[in-house]
Amino acid sequence: MELSVCIIAKNEEKNIERCLKSLTPLNSEIIVVDTGSADATKTIARQYTPHVFEFEWCDDFAAAKNFALQKASNPFVLVLDCDESIRSCDMGRLKDLIAHHPKQVGRIQRVNLFTQNELEQEYTEWLNRIFSRDLYCYRGRIHEQVEAAAGGDYETYQTPVVICHTGYDLTPDERQRKAERNRLLLQQEYERLCGLSDEKERDRQLPYIIYQLGKSCYMAKDYGAAAAYFSEGLSFDLNPKLEYVIDMVETYGYALLNGGRAEEALFFENIYDEFGKTADFKFLMGLIYMNNECFDQAVSEFLKATEFASCRTKGVNSYSAFYNIGVIFECLGKKEKAAAFYKKCGDYKPAVRQLAGL
Repeated sequence: MELSVCIIAKNEEKNIERCLKSLTPLNSEIIVVDTGSADATKTIARQYTPHVFEFEWCDDFAAAKNFALQKASNPFVLVLDCDESIRSCDMGRLKDLIAHHPKQVGRIQRVNLFTQNELEQEYTEWLNRIFSRDLYCYRGRIHEQVEAAAGGDYETYQTPVVICHTGYDLTPDERQRKAERNRLLLQQEYERLCGLSDEKERDRQLPYIIYQLGKSCYMAKDYGAAAAYFSEGLSFDLNPKLEYVIDMVETYGYALLNGGRAEEALFFENIYDEFGKTADFKFLMGLIYMNNECFDQAVSEFLKATEFASCRTKGVNSYSAFYNIGVIFECLGKKEKAAAFYKKCGDYKPAVRQLAGL
């Protein structure tokens, strides 16, 4: 079962070589579609593949990716972005899975790497990226989604592919420009969907676009607008098990906290039973209680977060939770307890600094 890797690019000379080099062990066909680069992107790409094509940019990511799918010669594709690279991939196992699930969509694990407050951070998610190019295509001007060409729902399966993503590791200016670009395209998509006469189709697509509008505002640190979008998105009847819905809920909480609206965030108690089954949500609840000076509840939630073996945001089930408990005890004047929890954080720099100051 042969696989083609499809990539679209524009002015990605800083990223594309890392991406393409990581594909070498896969021995797969590589399709690169350039959408108007003015740097060395195409030159670098041609060092790794002869299949480099040009596509006239039309403010539509789905159109560019569908063009790339058409250029692939193999029936199944893996779609990547230039700021992504393969961390691990069991190709033999992957081919077996594709053969057993030819009509389904394969999900890959993406580890987002970025720096926040001078600390390296990781956030893990699963994305739909491997599928038959005859059965599936992309739809959506921006933050495009895989959809069945014939319409309707589809089933997915997890694959042994893990990638790294550095697209969120941006300077403040880069982050602002990207957020503004995304927000403009998303607003156009929002207006298009609002104008649909098919109410069922509108309500199916609109919440995800609203979610992405909120994420763009959050990236630009416009926390008030982000919270407003998330509130609108969550007004729809949504499946609470969908990953984007879970992320929308949690980012909504962080938008309220970062926007100085911690007291409003206490309403998350009302959705605890529905969403409180992860380390990430329990950690968020700990922060909400902590910011409302409900310290006993905060400590309880942070401790609950540490009981989980896995999490999406690295550290929320370990050193980040212990650190916040330490901060609480230090603020309460309980230095011995604070020191005990700071020590549980290992070499986590903020905890090391606090411990040295006790």
